[in-house]
Amino acid sequence: MQRGPAAQGEPDPRAEAPGDPLSAARVALAVNGMGSFTWDLADGKLRYDRGSVAVMGFRPGEFDGRLETLGERMLPVELPAIEEQVERALRERSSFSLYFRVRHPNGALRWTHVQGHVICDRHGEPVRVIGIIRDASQELRAVDQTEELRRARSERRRQADIVGHVSDTLVPTLTLDDLAEALTTGRLLEQIGASSIIVGMVDEGRMRLIGANGIPAELLRDFHLSRLEQPLPLTEAARTREAVFITGRPDFVARYPALEPYVRELPQAAAAVYLPLIAQDTAIGAVGLTYEGRASFPQDERTVLRALGKVIAQSLQRALLYDQEHELAAGLQTAMLPGRLPDAPGLELAARYRPTRARGGIGGDWYDALLLADGLVGAVIGDVQGHDVTAAAIMGQLRIALRAYAAEGHPPTTVMARASVFLSELDTERFATCLLAVLDPSTGMTTFVRAGHPDPVLRRPDGSTTWLGVPGGLPLGLTSPEAMPVYPGYETTLEPGATLLLCTDGLMESRTEDIDTGRARLLDALRTGPGRPEELADHLLHAMAPYTGEEDDVALLALRRPLGRTAPAQRLEAVISPNDPEALRAARHALRTALKNWSLEALGDTAELLTCELVTNALLHTGGDTTLTAGPVQRGGGRALRLAVSDSSAASPRRRAATEQHTSGRGMLLVEELASAWGVEPRGNGKTVWCEVPLVVP
Repeated sequence: MQRGPAAQGEPDPRAEAPGDPLSAARVALAVNGMGSFTWDLADGKLRYDRGSVAVMGFRPGEFDGRLETLGERMLPVELPAIEEQVERALRERSSFSLYFRVRHPNGALRWTHVQGHVICDRHGEPVRVIGIIRDASQELRAVDQTEELRRARSERRRQADIVGHVSDTLVPTLTLDDLAEALTTGRLLEQIGASSIIVGMVDEGRMRLIGANGIPAELLRDFHLSRLEQPLPLTEAARTREAVFITGRPDFVARYPALEPYVRELPQAAAAVYLPLIAQDTAIGAVGLTYEGRASFPQDERTVLRALGKVIAQSLQRALLYDQEHELAAGLQTAMLPGRLPDAPGLELAARYRPTRARGGIGGDWYDALLLADGLVGAVIGDVQGHDVTAAAIMGQLRIALRAYAAEGHPPTTVMARASVFLSELDTERFATCLLAVLDPSTGMTTFVRAGHPDPVLRRPDGSTTWLGVPGGLPLGLTSPEAMPVYPGYETTLEPGATLLLCTDGLMESRTEDIDTGRARLLDALRTGPGRPEELADHLLHAMAPYTGEEDDVALLALRRPLGRTAPAQRLEAVISPNDPEALRAARHALRTALKNWSLEALGDTAELLTCELVTNALLHTGGDTTLTAGPVQRGGGRALRLAVSDSSAASPRRRAATEQHTSGRGMLLVEELASAWGVEPRGNGKTVWCEVPLVVP
C-alpha cells in the first residue's frame, strides 16, 4: 500500500519526476481542468491526483479517499442516479459516464464529468476502476440556461393554463349558484394548484359568502355577512380594490388577529392570495385562494392571479345580471298568472309554473281555473309562441279573454273559437296553443276542447295512466279575424279517485330525445307520483327536470276527484215558460221543498219573494223562457242561498224611482234590500241575474 500523500488520496510524487510520461500526461490533464483517479474495489479507497482534487474542490491533503467524504460534496438528490449507473457498470464489467454537480466550499455549484472504466482480474471479477474527472461548468452553462428557459416557459404555460381552466369552467355558468358551484369543485382546485378557495360577493355593505371548498365550516358561519370595514382578507381586497398576498401562517395572524383560532390548522408554510372582483369600476366581490408548501408569490404569478380575478369578476357580474333579469321576469310572469286557485267543492286542484333557465327566463306558458255557472269548473292550460316579454304580455291578454268568454256562459267550443279570433285581432303574428276542460265535480262529466296543445293525461283510480286522444283544431291565432274556426268537443267522465293532468310541452320535451320518449316518461312519473295534487305537481317537476334540462318554461294543472261516495248535487233547476201559467207556481213549490231538504226552510218566505220578483221581471222584459237555479253556498263561515235567473236578453235590469201611481219598478229595489249581494253576469246570448240571502242563525 502507498504511504504518505498517496495514503490521503494523493498520487505518489515520485511518479511525477521530470521526463516521466505519466507526469506529463497528468500535467496536461490539470492544465485542461481534468484529473485522473483510481478506485480500488478491495479496500474501497479512491486515489485522486492533484487535478482530480482540484476539480472536486478539495485543498491539497484534504481528501481522505473515502466515498462518504466525496458524497458530502455532491447533491443528495443526484446521488441515487449516480450510484445506480456505477453499480450497473460493475455488474456489466463496462464503462460509465456521469454528469453531476459538486458544491465547493464557497457554496458555488459546478458541473463535473466523470468517465470510468472497470478493470477485471483473470477470473473476470472487477478489482478496480480507473478514469478521468473534469470540470464541465463551461460545457453545461448553456445547458443550464436552456433548462432555466425551459422551466420558465413551462411555468408561464402552467400559469396560462390556470386562467384557461377557470375561464372554460365559468363559460357555461348562468346563475350565481352555478358560478359558486363551478368555482369550488375539487377538480378546479387541483388544476390551479390551490388547497382551498372561498368566494364572496358585496351585498349592501357586507361580504356575503357564496361558495367555499377546504374552508372550516365555523369560519364560514362566523364571518358570513361581515361588514366591509372589518379587518378580514376578503373584505380588505374588496374595500381597497387591491390583491392581498399573505406568505405564511404568522402573516395571517399578524394582519388579521380575528382569524387566529381558524388558521391554527394551517401548515406553517401556507400562502394565500385574496383578489378583488371588480366590474365596471365597482368592487362586486372577492375570491381567496390558499396554497400549501410555499411562502412567496413571484411577480409573474402575481400578474397571472390578478388576471384570474378579472376573469372571475366578469363571470360574477354576468351571473348577477342574469339573476336580476330572471327575478324580474319571474315576477312579471307570476303577476300575470292567477294569484290563487278557486275553492271548487268536490275537486282538488294544484298548479305550478316554472320559468325557463334560458336567459331572460320568461315565456308564454300559463294556467287558469275558474268557477262557472251551475257548479261547473273550468281549467285552462296554454302556451304563447316565444320566450320574451311580448309572449308574456300576449299570454296575460289571452288568459283574461278566455276567462271572460268562459264566464259569459259560452259553450267550451265557442270559448276557444272566440279566443282564436281575439288573438288574430291583436295583430302580433304570434300563435298560441291551448287546452280547455270544463268539469262537473258532482258527476265527473268533463268536456275538452283542444287547440294544437298536447293532450291531457289521465291517471285512473287503479293507478294506470294514459294520454286522452282529444281531437283538436289549429292553434289560436292562425285564422283570419273574419273566420270563426271550428274546434270539436270531446267528452269523458272523470271517476272518483281519478286525476287529470293538463301541462305544456316544456314538461316533457328535450333537445336530445324524441317527444315519444318524453311522453312515456311523463306517464311513468304520473303513475308513481303521490295522490294529492299539491305533492303530485312538485313530484312531476322534480322527476322530469333532469331530462328536459329546464330549457323551456312549464305550466301544469292537476285536478283530482276525491275517492268516496259523491254527495248528490244540492241544486235546483227549473225552466219557466211564459206560456205556462202553472210553471211559476210549480217552481215556488219545488223551491220550498228543496229549502227544507237543505235545512234552509227559515229562508222560505224571503227566497220565494225574491224568486217571484226575479222571474217576473225576466218574463215581462224578455218574452222567452227563463231558467231558475238555486242552491246552498258557503259564505263568510256560514251558509247562504244563491238564487239565479237566466234569460235570453242581454239588457240588464235597472233600478227605477217608482211613485205611488206606478204599478212596477220596485222589484230590483226589493232585491237590493233583502239580499246580501246581487249582480248581473252576461251568459253568451243572454244574462243571469243572481242574488244571495244569508242564513242568520239565532
